[in-house]
Amino acid sequence: MKSLYPWQTESWQALQGLRARLPHALLFKGAEGIGKLDLALNFAQSLLCEKPHADGTACKECSSCHWFEQDSHPDFRLIQPDALTAAEDGEEKSGAKKPSREISVDQIRDLSSFANLSAHCGGYRVVVIHPAEALNNNAANSLLKTLEEPTDKLLFLLVTHKPQQLLPTILSRCLSFSLHTPTPEAGAAWLAQQGVANPEQALAQTGFAPLQAQGWAESGEGSEERIILLSAIRQPAKLDALALADSLQRSAPIHVIHCLQQWCHDMISAKFSGAVRYFPEQAAEIIELVDSVPSGALMRFQKELLEARRSAFHPLNPKLVLESLLLSYRQLFPV
Repeated sequence: MKSLYPWQTESWQALQGLRARLPHALLFKGAEGIGKLDLALNFAQSLLCEKPHADGTACKECSSCHWFEQDSHPDFRLIQPDALTAAEDGEEKSGAKKPSREISVDQIRDLSSFANLSAHCGGYRVVVIHPAEALNNNAANSLLKTLEEPTDKLLFLLVTHKPQQLLPTILSRCLSFSLHTPTPEAGAAWLAQQGVANPEQALAQTGFAPLQAQGWAESGEGSEERIILLSAIRQPAKLDALALADSLQRSAPIHVIHCLQQWCHDMISAKFSGAVRYFPEQAAEIIELVDSVPSGALMRFQKELLEARRSAFHPLNPKLVLESLLLSYRQLFPV
């Protein structure tokens, strides 16, 4: 957990206004990579803190804060997929069974005893569920039962960037708390402070999500694929879709699809408004490229990319998926 980010000041103040009459469940929703989980964890720690500061932030010095930071607070639970926990602990091993990306019903059922116990410190008990859209059907229904019969001073903080995937009945039992994406200026300024080179470009590549931009910049994740892909798709007349798919076959499909989606978005935007969002440095090229491309063809390609992204983490044959997408892209342009 990190401290509050500069763009979260207003959100934090709004949360303090809720403390006098907290609901049984809060839904933190907003774009991926803007710090929703960190905000939820900071709020959870502040609620459990014995001596919070005047602005509501946790003191970081009391016993409760020490327990929280050591992941051992008796009145707190973090529920997330095993895959996230393994990634954070560095326990993912090649060849081993991949940990689940879902939150299971057993994880939610294990909360039953926690929900019915008295608070160890006499205050709130807090459960953070992240990301809430990872709840499988059985887990979601099990959570719903708990939300329908709320226990005094038991607070659920659900964190999601896909609220449309949650059960409407769960949404109806949560107070929605929207978090806005920081302005490009604020995001780039923060990235520059973190030592990220070309912060504006890094920010645009991730859809203006500062934390994701920082992670990609530090790890180099997806950067090689992006360079190879952009070099090819900028010149569709020379594009060999099969050869390009072959050169990208060791890449994570999600990175290739993500880049193609952004490129397609900018092509559509350039077609209708003459402006681009993700590739400002290639704006002139994109505007020239889309001049001969029918609008309907662009919209169909965008839909194809969306469908490919839905199965990007478990495609039956990644190379065939990339070949299909790149062939579709090449066919957008006249021979």
